Amino acid sequence: MEGLLLPVCSVFFSFLLCFVYFFKKRVNLLENKMYSAMLVCILIDSIIVSVLQCLTLGDMSSSIVEIIISILNKIDFVLLIIYISSLFMYISTITIERFRDNFNKAFLIISGVDLIFILFILIGSVDIISSEGHYSVSGSSPQLLGVFCAIYIVASLLVVLVNIKKVDKRHIPIACMILMIAFLIIVTHYNPYLIVISISLTFLNFIMYFTIENPDIKMFQQLEVAKDQAEKANQAKTDFLSSMSHEIRTPLNAIVGFSDCIMESNSMEEARENAKDIVNASQTLLEIVNGILDISKIEAGKVEITNSPYCAKEIFLELAKLISPKMKEKGLEFTYQIADDLPAYLNGDHANIKKIVTNLLSNACKYTQQGYVHYEVNCVNSEDFTKLIITVEDTGRGIKKNSIEKLFTKFQRLDEDRNTTIEGTGLGLAITKQLVELMGGKIIVHTVYGEGSKFTIVLNQKIEKNVPQQEKKFRNTLDLEDIKILLVDDTPLNLKVTKKLFEKYHANFITTCNSGFECLERIKNHEDYDVILLDDMMPKMTGVETLQKLKEIPGFHIPVVALTANAISGMREKYIKDGFDDYLAKPIEKDKLVLVLNQILGRSITEEYDSFHFSEPVIQNIKMTNSDEIEILEEEEEKNDTYDSKYLESKGVDVSHALELLGDMEMYNMTIHDFYQDVSKKWNEIVQYKNENNMKDYSILVHSLKSDCKYLGFMTLADISYQHELKSKENDSTYVVEHFHELEEEYKRVYEIVKEFVLHNHS
Repeated sequence: MEGLLLPVCSVFFSFLLCFVYFFKKRVNLLENKMYSAMLVCILIDSIIVSVLQCLTLGDMSSSIVEIIISILNKIDFVLLIIYISSLFMYISTITIERFRDNFNKAFLIISGVDLIFILFILIGSVDIISSEGHYSVSGSSPQLLGVFCAIYIVASLLVVLVNIKKVDKRHIPIACMILMIAFLIIVTHYNPYLIVISISLTFLNFIMYFTIENPDIKMFQQLEVAKDQAEKANQAKTDFLSSMSHEIRTPLNAIVGFSDCIMESNSMEEARENAKDIVNASQTLLEIVNGILDISKIEAGKVEITNSPYCAKEIFLELAKLISPKMKEKGLEFTYQIADDLPAYLNGDHANIKKIVTNLLSNACKYTQQGYVHYEVNCVNSEDFTKLIITVEDTGRGIKKNSIEKLFTKFQRLDEDRNTTIEGTGLGLAITKQLVELMGGKIIVHTVYGEGSKFTIVLNQKIEKNVPQQEKKFRNTLDLEDIKILLVDDTPLNLKVTKKLFEKYHANFITTCNSGFECLERIKNHEDYDVILLDDMMPKMTGVETLQKLKEIPGFHIPVVALTANAISGMREKYIKDGFDDYLAKPIEKDKLVLVLNQILGRSITEEYDSFHFSEPVIQNIKMTNSDEIEILEEEEEKNDTYDSKYLESKGVDVSHALELLGDMEMYNMTIHDFYQDVSKKWNEIVQYKNENNMKDYSILVHSLKSDCKYLGFMTLADISYQHELKSKENDSTYVVEHFHELEEEYKRVYEIVKEFVLHNHS
């Protein structure tokens, strides 16, 4: 019975070890597979040895019992061969990189060697030696097993010694194996009948468990999940920015640019004053959008509160003027009231206050289909502070009671099934709540589903007793007289618009070409320029490819600026890395153009102008009613709009955006006439490339169509063309074919508008 104790203990501990290992999630690595084989081998081996010990307790004189014992011993030997070879492969895998890279081939070779030894062991002899209830074995099979084990143990030791610099805690088993061999030799010398191999190898497996198994597997899995989620979120953010950047920035730039044009007019002083309000509103809206798009800053919670003096009445009136056109467009009754006792100047973060109120007003307008929106600013004054109470009330959709708690969650939009046509990311109210709380205030919601909502913001602001003085500011100017400029773009409209823009800055030496090949020829013919503006998206040879060939020309030194419609973050760095001197997004912003070209030309030209942030005339107009404002706007529209622009606007054309880029209706008429002359040919080629499944040339032409439409204000066709451009660049012909009818229908609609407009102007 004493001889049975160690094998039974081995069975018990091997079973526990297998249970813990196999029922716990683990990393699926090569060394783990080797370890799994070793665990299974020793568990079965321990069971077999226990059975053998039980058989030796009985009558061993029977021939049947002797045969069974011989067979079980040979199975035991086979299991030990598999165990030792698995240990050798484990040591080699964690030590030799080439072994790991060519594991399948090495596995086949080692398996072949194992099979040869197993074959000889199976046909060899096993002699049973018994004495006083104990037994041992001898013969050719045990001797072959000893030779086999010695070969693999020595080989494992050599692998470790040759690669001693790569040794780590995972090599502990080989050291344990050497100590166990010494232990077994000593034990066998004093008691050859003591069965200690199984328990020894079980102990070795136990030691290996703590070297091979990653105790932080749960953390590892969580990190993997987090990594996958982060990658998906990052890809979603990139896709969102890629598809939305141009669409968001274009109307904003149009408002700012159109306002600049009005301000530059010397014919109407009243128009100039009105333009100041438009510029302020546009810049406010641009700041808000830029803040919303700064996702990383929002997610990191690094929004900073910056307090400074501001004219309270001017700020709150400005927000009312900003939202009024949208309210009018939707046919809503918009009223606002600003308290007469509101202090003239306050000290606080007025930029973030504008974001907060603008978001509430925009939401009210967005989710109210009929009825009214009321905006009110009240205050409770003390000696040094005032408590602002800002309310926005509407007769919109309202919010369900069980959805109110989700209202301020990032990316959460309520009633998605009802709001599928409503634009937005769902970030607005989350940002609003965060900003309010950062400023020490609170936001309160009262709502009845189906009837409307009322949002109330309560903020403490310090009363500013030192009235700010008017400031002097500086802005950059640009003079391109006598500057030699080469414009490279495959789209005639882009060339015309850019050339027209440059002429405003006195450019008198502008050369244009419509391909990278023509650009190369001009430079090879020793034509000299001060700057080259190079479109990236061109057929046959892109802007990047053209630049690479330009730099191969001996003596080439001309600065090159990339032109692209891709305005997402990181594009400037990409083009700088590609070798460009700078980058401009299309449509070109005047401020960016001035800044980039001044830097390229090594200039720093500024002019001084007055800045009246807190001018009294604005405060005096505070009592102007909303209806008075609407009447003034209507009068201006009647005086300024022509039949042609009214016709285009009635067809959904964004005329203000087009005029911001083209300058005036005269230029617009010329451009749309050229478009009418060329677009049929371009469309036929688009159809041809679609039918030929030529996605490369298809993407270039729909890109060109998109660009033309942006300049002329056909924003829907531009948007659809942009989607086709993205998909064709991905070689997604399935999308192109399935959605081509949308592009075709919108193209035909636009073509009829253009045709009627051109024929009307020439009749």
